[in-house]
Amino acid sequence: MENYSVVIFIMAIMIALSAVAKKINIPYPVLLIIAGIAIGFIPAVPEIVLNSEVVFLIFLPPLLYDAAFNISFQDFRTHLNTISTLAVGLVFLTTIGVAIVAHFIIPGMSWPLTFVLGAILSATDAVAAIGITKGLGLSHKTVTILEGESLVNDASALVAYRFAVAAVTGTAFVLWKATLHFAVLMSGGFVVGFVLGKTLAFVLKRVYGNPLVTVSLMLLAPFVAYLLAESFHVSGVIAVVIIGIGSSRFSDRVFPEQLKQQSKSFWDVIIFLLNGLIFILIGLEFPYVVKDVSNHKIWSLIGYSLIITVVALLIRMARVFLQKLNLQNTFKKRKQKIPREALLDFQTSVIISWSGMRGIVSLAIALGLPTKLENGTPFPMRSDIIFISVAVVLFTLIGQGLTLPWVVKRMSRIQK
Repeated sequence: MENYSVVIFIMAIMIALSAVAKKINIPYPVLLIIAGIAIGFIPAVPEIVLNSEVVFLIFLPPLLYDAAFNISFQDFRTHLNTISTLAVGLVFLTTIGVAIVAHFIIPGMSWPLTFVLGAILSATDAVAAIGITKGLGLSHKTVTILEGESLVNDASALVAYRFAVAAVTGTAFVLWKATLHFAVLMSGGFVVGFVLGKTLAFVLKRVYGNPLVTVSLMLLAPFVAYLLAESFHVSGVIAVVIIGIGSSRFSDRVFPEQLKQQSKSFWDVIIFLLNGLIFILIGLEFPYVVKDVSNHKIWSLIGYSLIITVVALLIRMARVFLQKLNLQNTFKKRKQKIPREALLDFQTSVIISWSGMRGIVSLAIALGLPTKLENGTPFPMRSDIIFISVAVVLFTLIGQGLTLPWVVKRMSRIQK
């Protein structure tokens, strides 16, 4: 009962702070994270450990489903080149880049462990970026690219993470096997999402006159898609994204306007509560992570975290601007391959680069690290990896989060 009271208390604080943030003109995700850190250090507050399985089952499916449902399929297809570059190529590039830097700056961290750390921090959290920039007038193109990236990059990061952890346990890494496994996970998730989407459309046509049943089925859909895909050992993330896009296209053709408004109002409340809880829980985890690290190591780990944060940001900026040049060159040579709308300008490239914040997925993956290897020995440097991961998440969310509105306004002035 005590834990339930704490959860209700946290939700009440989250709602109140969201209102306060708007009044004092501070991005509400940043304010919630800071409040979470402060609450976590209160001795009377019982320890709340964020379970990675809870994050992937309770938080991730509805957030991905909502983003996929609301994204324009036509715009997604227009910017597919950039989205796939960021959601797949950049994820693996960041994994490698962070691993190389971590290997040389962190004493005693082996190559397999550095790749685990790189995989944990490879995926960005566009939910945080959109929440922070909401109301700042981001271009539709920028929002589409950021949300499109977040729909796919979690799946890429989870694949990289699984192979990195396997390497720590002694499993040999074979490139063609990893590539085949990645293809099977992605295509399998697509098939599960596609079949469930068709099934959902079939059922909804037969309960057309019952709005409560319709909305309830659409609420249940992302959880069913995720669990079913994971039971088949394919990507639950991709399955949720596909069924979300399919539901959106189906609803545009069939649902009456009144039902659309009812569904939107319901989902807006759900997404608001989930987002708020995510940010305050991220802050809450930091005090508990600190307890697992020796006092003499904390400042050195914070230093490593800051360096890795800067490296990850520089890698993202380099890749985004390289994508900008690639699109321009391809457009000049073969106009029919790249539409003009898909080109990136300088201002959009800067905003997308600066929006590369880490979030709940990185935190959940880190906290889900196994405590022991298959032979029973403790997972090496587990507490250090978790601390660095949480610190990088906080650095990006608070540091980039506080400055991102300024960057957006600055780029808007340059554009004018």
